[in-house]
Amino acid sequence: MITAGFLSGHPDLRFRLLGIEKRDAGKMEQAFGFFQRAGFYADKPSQAMVAEMLWNGTGTPVDRALAYAWMDLAAERGYEGFLDLRERYWSALTPAERERALQEGPAIYARFGDAAARPRIDTALRRERRQATGSRTGMSGNLRIMVPGPAGPMVIDGSKFYDDRYWDPVQYQAWQDSVWAKPKVARVDVGEATQIKEETERRTRIDAGRPQVDAPEPKTADEQPRLDSGKP
Repeated sequence: MITAGFLSGHPDLRFRLLGIEKRDAGKMEQAFGFFQRAGFYADKPSQAMVAEMLWNGTGTPVDRALAYAWMDLAAERGYEGFLDLRERYWSALTPAERERALQEGPAIYARFGDAAARPRIDTALRRERRQATGSRTGMSGNLRIMVPGPAGPMVIDGSKFYDDRYWDPVQYQAWQDSVWAKPKVARVDVGEATQIKEETERRTRIDAGRPQVDAPEPKTADEQPRLDSGKP
């Protein structure tokens, strides 16, 4: 019950967990859908899973250009593992696939990027916190809340149920960043890496001149190719 109560206020974690369960059960199409739903609530690991499933054709047809667009989205906050995967993807794309990836990016960012998705998870956190009942000091320390993490399930002591890091949107984001900034991320085989003209290559994918939105800044913006400009 306590785990269900926690996850009801964290749809990002709930849908990620459901995606993992369906994937482990071999129900790949359902897993793909749940990872997308988690991504709708700004869950970067789930957005990366969508990318990998598109890249490998797991539960969905292979679409490497779209896979890059999703991995670029997963790397939006500068998480190291996703940045690395994004660059591996880009190195393996054909020129035509790169062009299409840049075309697909803006629509994906418009729906799943932090500017659109962060308000959804923030609202869910605040709503569930207001509705929570029971003692804030009487939660048993013997209970454990299991949530999916980069190296397997993470255990949250039941006595920490009401800790601000899990309910305050700003602190919750900081907690997520601390978990995923340098995660152990499985890597896909994308073939031989090729030398990229780093500065030129990056600048061709950086948002230039697009009106800025009020959203959290990525941690490594100068190393992050953005697709929300809609321009190469």
